[in-house]
Amino acid sequence: MTHYLDFEKSLAEIEGKAEELRNMSRQEDGADMEEQAQALDQKAAKLLDDLYKNLTPWRKCQVARHPARPHCIDYIRTLFTEFTPLAGDRNFADDHAVMGGLARLDGRPVMVIGHEKGNDTKSRLERNFGMARPEGYRKAIRLMEMADRFGLPVVTLIDTPGAYPGKGAEERGQSEAIARSTQACLGLGVPLVSVIIGEGGSGGAVAFATANRIAMLEHSVYSVISPEGCASILWKDADKMREAAEALRLTAQDLKKLGVIDRIISEPQGGAQRDLRAAVESVGQAIGQMLDELSGLDRDGLRAERRQKYVNMGDKGLAA
Repeated sequence: MTHYLDFEKSLAEIEGKAEELRNMSRQEDGADMEEQAQALDQKAAKLLDDLYKNLTPWRKCQVARHPARPHCIDYIRTLFTEFTPLAGDRNFADDHAVMGGLARLDGRPVMVIGHEKGNDTKSRLERNFGMARPEGYRKAIRLMEMADRFGLPVVTLIDTPGAYPGKGAEERGQSEAIARSTQACLGLGVPLVSVIIGEGGSGGAVAFATANRIAMLEHSVYSVISPEGCASILWKDADKMREAAEALRLTAQDLKKLGVIDRIISEPQGGAQRDLRAAVESVGQAIGQMLDELSGLDRDGLRAERRQKYVNMGDKGLAA
């Protein structure tokens, strides 16, 4: 069953009517009804194009959070081969909000790490809605260090509203774990490429995305805070999230202009949730190209390039 966002209600009505006509046509063998359904399909395609042509930042947030949007597990299953999951931080527990392990990308051995939100009530609770605890970041550090030891490129897939803010997580050193993960990213002597596939929220995202190359899917978002959280702090009113989304400059297009990310990956018309395979293929091509760009750098060169990237970050925005 297709899930429609609130700004897609008119599209839902048209596509629903087309489906009704097709069901009636199959039952009654009515050629006229099939023609009407095809006409509605054309109308729906035009409306979909219009809706997604100029999405506001808030609508992009909604698309980035779409429950049917491809998640980390979808990319790992479809894009990577020979995936061998690695679990646990060797200290406290295994955090199911973070997936990681050895894999191959077009035959190239890599270490892949990402946030996983889950796709139904049971899995979302198990995955803690993609909000990692300290043990999740410590697991990521362990995998990054392993990749560094064996000379494997690291690929991270970012999709989190932010690190888990619960009492237990804070007691176990959440902020320290995030800082250590960011430090581990900066210290890697192997290529590190990141893709924001949905939400990139706060330090919980930065801890995986302090990379040589960062790409974002066209309708993903990447920000220091959610629009709702920003609105609650600035205006004491979470309903002002639309204004906050505009002010935060959290879209891929804004962040490319600011120099925070390196490339934008196009999505299928209507968002990645409308064509999972096409979205995954586009991400795979982008990851391969980014890894190729870094293939000529040695360990010191990779570290220096990565550090300089963050020293220079924001220069484009200041110049503008």
